[in-house]
Amino acid sequence: MSGESQSFAAFIAGLQRAAGEKRPPPPVHLWNPAYCGAAGFEILADGTWKHEGVRITREPMVRLFASILRKDGDGMTYLVTPGEKIRVDVEDAPFVAVRADRSVDGQAIAFTTNVGDVVIAGPDNPIRVEIDAAGAPRPYVLVRGRLEARILRPPFYELVGWAETRDGVLSVESQGARFELGRT
Repeated sequence: MSGESQSFAAFIAGLQRAAGEKRPPPPVHLWNPAYCGAAGFEILADGTWKHEGVRITREPMVRLFASILRKDGDGMTYLVTPGEKIRVDVEDAPFVAVRADRSVDGQAIAFTTNVGDVVIAGPDNPIRVEIDAAGAPRPYVLVRGRLEARILRPPFYELVGWAETRDGVLSVESQGARFELGRT
């Protein structure tokens, strides 16, 4: 392994340890259970999980539910097991990116979510920015499948600090992919 590869691997391993990530999520994309309806689950825009209007405060339970979350082609989000599929109402994105880190060589940007996922922005995990009705940026990063994390303001400011302006476009690069953050 080259020195660059070792430093990148160490970068990722350190982030995963810090986030408490122990194993990859289950292969929910391979499961095709019967739809069982809604069961009163919702995820608020700030990443808060609720069941029948009551906040779920047990972090291990939230992380477990997050690991079996899937967004299907119908645009709906579900908790999926091999035996059942339950709808979850999501206000914005199911996750929030609470931290952004950049590798020492500046070649990769990693995000840590509120549920401990670590995702490296790149061709498979793009960053996109929407502009809301007030003209404010609403940035997102693809976490897995069709599930995104809304990037919170502090990590977005980190991105802006790492960005370059070319031809009036503010953008960052990660894993060889360039992502537009806004226009000047």
